[in-house]
Amino acid sequence: MSRKLLETIRVENGRPQHLFYHQQRMDNSLEQLGYSCHYDLASLIKPPDKKMYRCRIIYDAESFTIDYIPYQKRTIRKLQLVQADELDYTLKYADRRPLDVLFMRKGDADDILIVKNDLVTDTSIANIAFFDGQRWLTPKHPLLKGTTRARLLDEKKIFESEIHLHDLDKFSHFALLNAMIGFEEIKNGIIAPLKS
Repeated sequence: MSRKLLETIRVENGRPQHLFYHQQRMDNSLEQLGYSCHYDLASLIKPPDKKMYRCRIIYDAESFTIDYIPYQKRTIRKLQLVQADELDYTLKYADRRPLDVLFMRKGDADDILIVKNDLVTDTSIANIAFFDGQRWLTPKHPLLKGTTRARLLDEKKIFESEIHLHDLDKFSHFALLNAMIGFEEIKNGIIAPLKS
């Protein structure tokens, strides 16, 4: 797998959103890979206008590229559970082939919900939270610790919990969270069971 990393930042009205969390993740990711370099996002992000963009950054210690892609939101209502016990995506790599292979197993669903060692983790594009009637719980062991997840944990709007596959029936609905969609509550969503 390529060691190039990816960062996706919502740009709205000419301003990158929640830059502190993206900067923190970039710095931590570079450090974990043994790189001693720093990119200052505040000075590097210069959107072309005030439209909504998905600011896509691909980087490593030697290179940094940035693209501004007009944002088109995907509608997600149905998730297909898929098992992936060996998957490792603790850093946000630009090479998403392992996730793309899993995504091909979605069937008629809009996205997948990845189960690792009987624990619910993430969808292919977002962290997830479940409503238990009182609080929003997000998996304690996600595939990737997203920036929106980190911010909402800091704000005490969501709380970490180990969520086992057999726990899913306890929740009334779920929400998806990432830098582009923020926190999107899905009230009539469907989670399709694992296929044998």
